[in-house]
Amino acid sequence: MKLIRFADLTPKPWKNGGGTTTEIAVSPDGAGFDDFDWRLSVAEVASNGPFSLFPQIDRTLTLIEGQGLDMSIEGREAVRLTPVSAPLAFPGDVPVTASLVEGPIRDFNVMTRRGRFNHQVSRHDLAKGRLALPQDGLQLVVALGVGSIRIGADSLDLGFGDVLVFEADDTGSIEGALPVLLIGLRPATAG
Repeated sequence: MKLIRFADLTPKPWKNGGGTTTEIAVSPDGAGFDDFDWRLSVAEVASNGPFSLFPQIDRTLTLIEGQGLDMSIEGREAVRLTPVSAPLAFPGDVPVTASLVEGPIRDFNVMTRRGRFNHQVSRHDLAKGRLALPQDGLQLVVALGVGSIRIGADSLDLGFGDVLVFEADDTGSIEGALPVLLIGLRPATAG
């Protein structure tokens, strides 16, 4: 298991220059916007506008702070994201515009390059029960609150946005009293 402390990370400009994003992890290490296999980040959105286009990228966006974000994705009905709504998956290479519901928001973004990786994102509230780690692929658990968790006999204090990275052979479950995101990353299979 590896721990990434969100407070230790530095924001960078968006690809389209319209805001900032804090990159949490990217593969391969050091990859840029045009050559990553997968990327995890948190964006600060303070104004309405278009999303950056990412050819051949699949994205999932989860609102983690703020009142809401209205998303208009080309070819789909508009949808409102809130801090309790399910993560929203969409292709990164179609036009998307977003409007703030009431004030700035913060979102968690997962991106994978089609043909190389697939991903899945789900919300969980550890106060409602323990979270068993799936045993296939890379698993990441993102703290959406501040608190202590238990992994087996070990206890760990997490801050908002901290990420636990588990390899495919890590086993067990996580207990605690805070909401989290579970992100699964798996290499794409041929055929």
